Amino acid sequence: MIKDLISIIIPCYNDSDFIEKAVRSALNQTYPNIEIIVVDDGSDAKTKTVLKAIEPSITKLITQDNQGQSVARNNAIKQAKGEFILNLDSDDFFEPTFCEKAVQKFQDDSAIKIVTCLANRFNTKGSIDIVTPRGGDIQNFLFANSALGSSMFRRHDWEVVGGYEEQLPILGFEDWEFYIQLLKHGGYAYVLNELLFHYQVRENSTTDRIRDLKLDKFKHIIFKHKELYKDNFEGLVANLIERIRQESIEKIKNTERLDFVIGNHVLKPLRWIKAVIKKVGCKCML
Repeated sequence: MIKDLISIIIPCYNDSDFIEKAVRSALNQTYPNIEIIVVDDGSDAKTKTVLKAIEPSITKLITQDNQGQSVARNNAIKQAKGEFILNLDSDDFFEPTFCEKAVQKFQDDSAIKIVTCLANRFNTKGSIDIVTPRGGDIQNFLFANSALGSSMFRRHDWEVVGGYEEQLPILGFEDWEFYIQLLKHGGYAYVLNELLFHYQVRENSTTDRIRDLKLDKFKHIIFKHKELYKDNFEGLVANLIERIRQESIEKIKNTERLDFVIGNHVLKPLRWIKAVIKKVGCKCML
């Protein structure tokens, strides 16, 4: 492990249209001491062609069968040499000063376990909104992830907790569960109050497909960290009740929306028939 070196980890699966921009954002960091490790997680031929073209500009290209993001990250970090690790998804990108500012925070305060920042969520139509993570200690991470998935942490802390869990039965909460592991025995996540990250929202992405399974994923985290949630039992119950309440509200909204659509379609021809009858009746009276 090389002191002050940042290892930027970029897992890639079938992202031929975006991976170059992600790599370029890593290469353009103002912080001078970095290495870039890209993991080809069983990508298609088109993506492999792009990765082959950019290979000379990066430190290492790891090729593996498709095993998912957690395995890809762990495999890359095992081969990384940096004291600091920065994850970057292959369809997202950082502003040039993120690494420089993040390392400075780690050097200023040894209690910091994670450095994150504000993020611009965007899609093909442009910017959607600005996300501001809460950061903070374990209390802020018990019921929701309070840092971006693409954040910086120390290699040593990753080793202590055993890396990203590779056996989650349902994909999607690996970052959150990993941060709980990092913070459950102390420390906190620091949020740089600047927009330094750009997160792409894509239709039919893994995140989009698993959104409806979030309660099952949360259950897995609770069972894995039973003692932690026992110690915060009242907060857990309050959070679960609020989740149920919000889910009920959404169901009512969807039902009302569906009722309106169905009702409008059913009533439209009836209104037309009524209007015709009324018109005919008026003519008969004449």
